[in-house]
Amino acid sequence: QVQLVESGGGLVQPGGSLRLSCAASGSIFSIMGWYRQAPGKQRELVATITSIGSTNYADSVKGRFTIARDSAKNTVYLQMNSLKLEDTAVYYCYAKQILYSRDNWGQGTQVTVSS
Repeated sequence: QVQLVESGGGLVQPGGSLRLSCAASGSIFSIMGWYRQAPGKQRELVATITSIGSTNYADSVKGRFTIARDSAKNTVYLQMNSLKLEDTAVYYCYAKQILYSRDNWGQGTQVTVSS
């Protein structure tokens, strides 16, 4: 059974930093990453990373967020710097299984940027 366990969300002031972590278990994953959903908006891509380290970022976070992956621990990280009010959202961990290309989601962690 696949499990994605997220941690690291919270409240931060504009310009601050947070680091999200997601530990995955139960399968082997090709792509891992983060999506987010703000109130009243659709879920959107934040960043993804493949098993060989290729990354993809949303334009809105390029230069501020960094995604990393520890394949030995099956864990993906999102370092978020220079946070803005518009980064406030629920952040969801994502992992695509190699087997059947099945998509998996974490339960979500709240990130609130507020002064």
